[in-house]
Amino acid sequence: MKPPIRLILGLGNPGPEYEATRHNAGFWLADHVADDLGGRFSLEKNFFGWVAKGRFEGEAIIVAKPSTFMNRSGQAAGALMRFYKLEPQQVLVLHDELDLLPGQVKLKQGGGHAGHNGLRDIQSALSSPNFWRLRIGIGHPRTLGLNQQVVGFVLQPPRREELIHIEEGIRRSQQAIPHLLRGDYDKAIQQLHAGNGGAQAEGATAGAQTGGASSKRNPSTKSSNGG
Repeated sequence: MKPPIRLILGLGNPGPEYEATRHNAGFWLADHVADDLGGRFSLEKNFFGWVAKGRFEGEAIIVAKPSTFMNRSGQAAGALMRFYKLEPQQVLVLHDELDLLPGQVKLKQGGGHAGHNGLRDIQSALSSPNFWRLRIGIGHPRTLGLNQQVVGFVLQPPRREELIHIEEGIRRSQQAIPHLLRGDYDKAIQQLHAGNGGAQAEGATAGAQTGGASSKRNPSTKSSNGG
């Protein structure tokens, strides 16, 4: 049986200018997970990030958000994994995913980084690709009908309809986290992926709409974010 998740790392960029951007979807989910586990984020410089210590069924769970920029996320991942004496397969990384429509979420272990700078740095820091990834769909400018470069796209807030779908994907991800903390990966995958059919159709509809960036406060915003 595979070991259960004990370290959850949400990816994003620090600072108020990035707080609401698509690239920070991992931070948004990490905030919710920390709340669910009764943890509270505090900045811990030795771990290069904000760290929340929660509990699940009597076991200690660490939730973290790197305080470095995305391309140095491995500093936090490596420091935390070494300190808590964890294996890569006990680590779950929450990150935005261009190849999934808003509202879709997928879980997998291992694989490449597909050009995602945060994943690339974590893979290098852990000397292994065998950590788990929870991929939060944000869509791609091409599939959403936007004439925009990827770099600019991920560093902007999602449009109103996209945000609604992303938040729904985050809600479904929250519901799957307990399965991961018990080591029941098959059940988590089944639950997450089963909800992607409706999200695919809705995400495609959202891509055809032109609504401006939402003024709604994103799920990530907490005073403990440090940004």
